[in-house]
Amino acid sequence: MKPPSTASRTLKHSHFEDAQALLTGTLFAALGVALFKQAGLLSGGTVGIAFLLHYAFGWSFGLLFFAINLPFYALAWRRMGPAFTVKSLLAVALLAALAEALPGWLSISQLNPWFGAVGGGLLVGAGLIILFRHRASLGGLNVLVLWLQETRGWRAGYLQAGLDTAILLAALPLVPLDRIGLSLLGMAAINAALAINHRPGRYVAT
Repeated sequence: MKPPSTASRTLKHSHFEDAQALLTGTLFAALGVALFKQAGLLSGGTVGIAFLLHYAFGWSFGLLFFAINLPFYALAWRRMGPAFTVKSLLAVALLAALAEALPGWLSISQLNPWFGAVGGGLLVGAGLIILFRHRASLGGLNVLVLWLQETRGWRAGYLQAGLDTAILLAALPLVPLDRIGLSLLGMAAINAALAINHRPGRYVAT
């Protein structure tokens, strides 16, 4: 007798499972963002853009992050479907709220910036893995670069790397050079967590 195929063994997440994943994933990501913020670091994507504007003008990081993601939801709806878009909107809104609330709930009196980069990056990466496995994301540039790859033939990986590099270059007048280097380390930690743990075939629930 042949074993059941992967497709036949695929389980569908319940609404409760999706809800706890959104809460857990965004909490992990918010803790990582809090470490980045405490250490004066940046990140890539819309998180990086929100950090850049926060450092430049002192505006609320949470509100910036939520507002920057708004233009991408129409594109996400077309490309990824309504369920993905709604869950991503909820995850972004929750992360924005947690980013504003955490300083009142958690006080960090001392933080080694190297730990902030690596620990923060791994926390954000873990949060993204949880969200990805429940068909959600933290929105933003990932949807845009995938759409440009499909419609224009531009390589998504190269485009994402170019956009993240542009964010770091724009931060040079605002962020010390050593913090730029540590930001690269933090981004590498995020990507390492995703590359090692988020592989096709390792997780089959949807």
